[in-house]
Amino acid sequence: MNSSTDIFLHTNLSVDEFLSEYWQKQPLLIPNAFPNFESPLSPDELAGLSLEEGIESRIVIEQGKSGLWELQTGPFEESTFTHLPDSHWSLLVQAVDLWIPEVKALLQNFDFLPPWRLDDIMVSYAPIGGSVGPHFDYYDVFLLQGLGQRHWKVGQTCDYNSPRLVNTPLRILSEFNSVQEWTLNPGDILYLPPQLAHWGVAENDCLTYSIGFRSPSLSDMLGDLATELMTQDHPAYFRDPKLTTAMANETIHPLFIQQVKSLLGELLDDEKLLSEWFARYMTTPKYPELIEETDEKRVASIAGKTYLNGDLVS
Repeated sequence: MNSSTDIFLHTNLSVDEFLSEYWQKQPLLIPNAFPNFESPLSPDELAGLSLEEGIESRIVIEQGKSGLWELQTGPFEESTFTHLPDSHWSLLVQAVDLWIPEVKALLQNFDFLPPWRLDDIMVSYAPIGGSVGPHFDYYDVFLLQGLGQRHWKVGQTCDYNSPRLVNTPLRILSEFNSVQEWTLNPGDILYLPPQLAHWGVAENDCLTYSIGFRSPSLSDMLGDLATELMTQDHPAYFRDPKLTTAMANETIHPLFIQQVKSLLGELLDDEKLLSEWFARYMTTPKYPELIEETDEKRVASIAGKTYLNGDLVS
């Protein structure tokens, strides 16, 4: 396991320096991060995975029959690939690390990060011009070039108000202001923090490994926490603040809001409840229905308790 003073991949940075100066702050190009890298997967093998039930896959065509940035979802048929254009499309397959041990082995290079923060390794193939358009993500990602070359442009910081194209199911930015550009070769890595606009275009037949980390939305977390509270039949109920006759009208008095804040504050102060819920939440597999097939193991420990795939085991 990496220590804080270990060199971060093939850079002049220690792990601590990377975490303090770059992680969730700014992009970092790491040339030759994996010297003499050979992709553990071929384009044909990736296409084969996209034919399988239970494996999440997508094809993005820049100019499809339905319009700009067409999205198709798998599983696909072999004939799908015979009807694709010669260029300007991408195949993306999620969670390849669950199916290919050699891809999973790449994660050993990132053991300086909490393992329960990992989302998956998505692998994408694209012929020349292939792309998924200018966009941004809410999670950290290491983009490892596996085969061929891909040209990356990095732009502005974005949020949910950033303008997007209409008439496409994809979240494509309608405005993109390039700030930095690089062309990645096999073994190169580009680290991108959350909410940074980026746009990668294949310069030839290429494979890219996207090592992404979980970043659930607050609404998702609150929804899951609410489910947890209902499962436990949590005893907290709303109670009125001290009432007066002046409060007996249609206008909600600020004291009622203060009462709600107080109840929520009590919940947030329940460290045992929150820690146990968070450990369960962050170790729940992305595809729980596939645990037996993939032998996925997501483990985290907190307050002396160990959770495996969302369940308390010790």
